[in-house]
Amino acid sequence: MNAFYNPEGVGDTLLISLNDIPREEIAFERYGDVVKIFHKDTKETAGYNIFNASSYLSIEESGAIALSESFVQDVNEILVRNGLKDELTVDLSPKFVVGYVEEKEKHPNADKLSVCKVNVGSETLQIVCGAPNVEAGQKVVVAKVGAVMPSGMIIKDAELRGVASSGMICSAKELNLPDAPKEKGILVLDDGRKAGEAFTF
Repeated sequence: MNAFYNPEGVGDTLLISLNDIPREEIAFERYGDVVKIFHKDTKETAGYNIFNASSYLSIEESGAIALSESFVQDVNEILVRNGLKDELTVDLSPKFVVGYVEEKEKHPNADKLSVCKVNVGSETLQIVCGAPNVEAGQKVVVAKVGAVMPSGMIIKDAELRGVASSGMICSAKELNLPDAPKEKGILVLDDGRKAGEAFTF
């Protein structure tokens, strides 16, 4: 689940995104101030647009909204007040974490890509990485699936040149860190960091 609010660009509308559904397969239903967006055949929910959001919530952020239990509870109450029986649940675990690159192999179909096995504490992810400086044994910053980058891009499961990739190994520039180097390359952390711990910036 991702939430966005940009009153200057979009108006007083809270956008809730749950699943990617191709535009041509989307249907809509309106319930008061809420528009439910879903797959027209499977009925899988893609998200919600909540109009007049400021009459329900006090939102100080602009852009991606940091999710919390109280925020999700507030959204669920808005859905109920507008006649929906839907209930949202959300994974509140950190989406930017320290990862340990256990293995690095050359991508079979692309000279400039590497296939990495990255331990993020609770699991080991396969991530395709194009950075020239990625190596086994490094501690790095991983944006897990569901993370919203400072640019607004949402990290999703992907397939790059035929190889599955779950997450992204980040550069300082992609994280919008101050004094990020101009040359290409991932951010390498000091070895004292623990795989799986949250990375804040």
